Amino acid sequence: MAVPKFFEFFEGFLRAIEDGELHTAKEVRQILASDMQLSEEDRGEMLPSGKQSKFDNRVAWARTYLDKAGLIETPSRGKYRITNDGKKALASGEELTLKYLERSEEFRKFHNTITPNVSSLVDEEKDESPMEVLDAAFQQITATLASQLMDEVMKLSSTEFEKLVVSLLLHMGYGNGITEAGMVTQQSNDGGIDGIIKEDQLGFSSIYIQAKQWVADQTVGKPEIQKFVGALQGQQAQKGLFITTAKFSSGALQYANNLLGTKVVLVDGLTLTRLMIKHNVGVSVEHIYEIKKVDSDFFSEEL
Repeated sequence: MAVPKFFEFFEGFLRAIEDGELHTAKEVRQILASDMQLSEEDRGEMLPSGKQSKFDNRVAWARTYLDKAGLIETPSRGKYRITNDGKKALASGEELTLKYLERSEEFRKFHNTITPNVSSLVDEEKDESPMEVLDAAFQQITATLASQLMDEVMKLSSTEFEKLVVSLLLHMGYGNGITEAGMVTQQSNDGGIDGIIKEDQLGFSSIYIQAKQWVADQTVGKPEIQKFVGALQGQQAQKGLFITTAKFSSGALQYANNLLGTKVVLVDGLTLTRLMIKHNVGVSVEHIYEIKKVDSDFFSEEL
């Protein structure tokens, strides 16, 4: 089943600690997962950022909201206990929603600190916790950037595109950083090789590059990879990079994966733009947002 919305954990969280004893976050998660019949697969589903599970994130935000509304308390680090107001909430039989929590003045102050655009997304009609809203926005911005970046890449001449590929590899740490770390071959006599770059800092070996600037909906098939492998053999080379703005057929991918004695890595258009964004090639940083959390270790030490 789908992981419940973060506010759908409100009542379950209170039920898990309604005995009035102290409970750890791990205990609460285990009880919630069991009561809501969430499988290991459900619990393992990750946020778009890949840094935390959706289940853990939503339970944590449920805990934060309940705490701000005064329905639970944290008398010691990482341990939670229901309050009298929390017991009253359960006894009332009312549905525990964000509207219920907003009866608390402290919670309203907390909730109103969220910017209007974000707070309008974090309501009972949405699945996402505030962190998920930020993650989703980041993913959307990155996807838009990748599309815009590919538009610019397609405006380059073939020679400029080949130089871009070599520049990207240098930014990724390839090349010996001394002399002739990477180069684009002469078009009139490239022998099927568009560029060459040193694989390591000391320049012991080279990677031979083929760069195909094709439109995104085109497909690079197995024959193109076979030709590239032939060009590598002509250079007595064992390592090659075939990079394109298009995509690869399943036959091309399977062929490259099953080669013996020669290693060929295939990079399609989507991966190309992701690498350019990651290594700041053709893009610049506009804003940096830091998401911070309480350092529990700091507060557990004697101050």
